[in-house]
Amino acid sequence: MHQMTKIMANIQAASSFEASRPPAFNTPCMEAPEVFDRTHPFKVRSLIQSCQCIFYNDLESFSKDRKKVLYTTSFLIGRAEKWIERYLSNLTYQDPNYLLNSWTLLEYKLFTLFGDPKKLEKLRQSWIP
Repeated sequence: MHQMTKIMANIQAASSFEASRPPAFNTPCMEAPEVFDRTHPFKVRSLIQSCQCIFYNDLESFSKDRKKVLYTTSFLIGRAEKWIERYLSNLTYQDPNYLLNSWTLLEYKLFTLFGDPKKLEKLRQSWIP
């Protein structure tokens, strides 16, 4: 009987904790992006576009670049995850040019490090006069 009382108390405590916590973000009818592991370079664009749709759907939750970056990096696995780990170890760094604080910089890095090399080369050639 004593164990049952403890279990019920734990369930009640957990349910009251859950009820007081606000939802992380609001994306009705939207699926989370697919994880990205670097093995398929063409999926970088898919990850970025999926995240952007979620950001535009909930502008309040994703009002700052840092929130966008941290959300997106949560979908990196494998070698891509290993790459981002060194940045995640320094979450308190506030420089706006730091990767975790700049959505534009994260997009650029993901495309240049993990994107389709053929498309990147075509893009580079189009920049040369």
